[in-house]
Amino acid sequence: MAVRRVVPNVQSEAARESREFYGLLGFEEVMNHGWIMTLASPSSPTAQISFMASDESAPVTPDVSVEVDDVDAAYATMRASGAEIVHPLQDEEWGVRRFFVRDPNGRVVNVLEHR
Repeated sequence: MAVRRVVPNVQSEAARESREFYGLLGFEEVMNHGWIMTLASPSSPTAQISFMASDESAPVTPDVSVEVDDVDAAYATMRASGAEIVHPLQDEEWGVRRFFVRDPNGRVVNVLEHR
């Protein structure tokens, strides 16, 4: 499997202020579902940062998102390793297949693939 991008997820109730602040650094809004907003660099679209109040369909808010080219393989690898699966593999209505896993530092990683 290959990593396509890594996006930090900042838990925030200040989406508008964050958009304005990071806009000063050249980021532009590329996605906004109300509960999650993603900003990206126009010159390097995989340079992204997301702000979320809370995750609407999961029990916790992830610290980082890792997009891979084969989320089913990533899930199988994590399960075989004994890693703690925090949120099971599932398809989300907004077009991703994902699961959450806890890293050795206690951080929650959202591993996803766009469908």
